[in-house]
Amino acid sequence: MSFLDSPGTNLLARYLDLAAMRQSLITSNIANVDTPGYRTRDIDFHGELERALQGDASDTTEPVVREVQGLIARPDGNNVSLERETMALARVQLQYRAGVELLRNEIHTLQSAINEGK
Repeated sequence: MSFLDSPGTNLLARYLDLAAMRQSLITSNIANVDTPGYRTRDIDFHGELERALQGDASDTTEPVVREVQGLIARPDGNNVSLERETMALARVQLQYRAGVELLRNEIHTLQSAINEGK
């Protein structure tokens, strides 16, 4: 087992993968704001994190991408809300930054442990 292949780092890597996937979906939604018939898509971010916590954090099964229910569609059938998507994008960017910071702290802790052994 590698030093970087720990349950904590695997969970953080899964967290970052989910945040990146969600960011990609949100930007796709924003890009299609004027596409007739386009339906907003997203993943259950918290549900996927819960699944990663309960199971193997290194599980790379792709999350299920679903159409977001309950959004109001315009007459052309498009239901993308630019306000909802920009708020979601800001949130997922903060989540990603927090995950990177946690991973950076894990690596710093490992470096400290290595340097104390010299």
